[in-house]
Amino acid sequence: MPVPNRLRDLIRNIRSCKTAADERSIIQKECADIRNGFREEDSQFRCRNVAKVLYIYMLGYPSHFGQLEALKLIVSSKFTDKRIGYLGAMLLLDEHREVHLLMTNSLKNDMENSSQYVQSLALCTLGNVCSTEMARDLAPDVEKLMKNANAYVKKKAILCACRIVRKVPEMMENFIPLTKPLLADKNHGVMLATVSLITEMCRKNPSMCTSFKKVFPNPNWEVWKFLSRNCACKDANFSMHRSFSTLFIIN
Repeated sequence: MPVPNRLRDLIRNIRSCKTAADERSIIQKECADIRNGFREEDSQFRCRNVAKVLYIYMLGYPSHFGQLEALKLIVSSKFTDKRIGYLGAMLLLDEHREVHLLMTNSLKNDMENSSQYVQSLALCTLGNVCSTEMARDLAPDVEKLMKNANAYVKKKAILCACRIVRKVPEMMENFIPLTKPLLADKNHGVMLATVSLITEMCRKNPSMCTSFKKVFPNPNWEVWKFLSRNCACKDANFSMHRSFSTLFIIN
């Protein structure tokens, strides 16, 4: 089988088109070559072909034929393959696709990976395409990562918890005990993510505002002092203070 074109070559060829008809012709030919590569199980160039499928998708052309190939990249041991595979999953799949059943085990394994970058790929994907079933199955793993010492992983896990709460509101009970210690974290990214999680909880269950008022009885002043004392970024302080002010209105 001939070596497939690189992504940069495809982009160059499309940009050189003078008419829409020329562009469609190039896309059709490239899609045919990519399909042939997929049919022949060409694992050497699968990552390259899926990357081209994603570019074709962004141009607005049909690209459903790349869904399963993206899932194959997710289970690869190579980080470069996983990165393209998870990107493909976020772009080509949605929560209504049955193939999500195939993703759950891969996401669980990658969230337990020793690499923070592999963990973050899994968390970003779950946060984007999480279905109700996936939320129920993977919530314990997300909760575990919210206790991680690594702030890079922790803030992504917290934002992923926002998606879980949005899909399955009753799961918020798992995350409520974690909010207070997370707000005391020294990393302002973790604190901002926690504010987003608390906001989502209160939107789904307005009675939660009463519980959080016990933590911050006078948020317009006490939260401001708390954030100013613990957060190095003044812009972050302002945005977090504004979020809390709109959340807990003092009568």
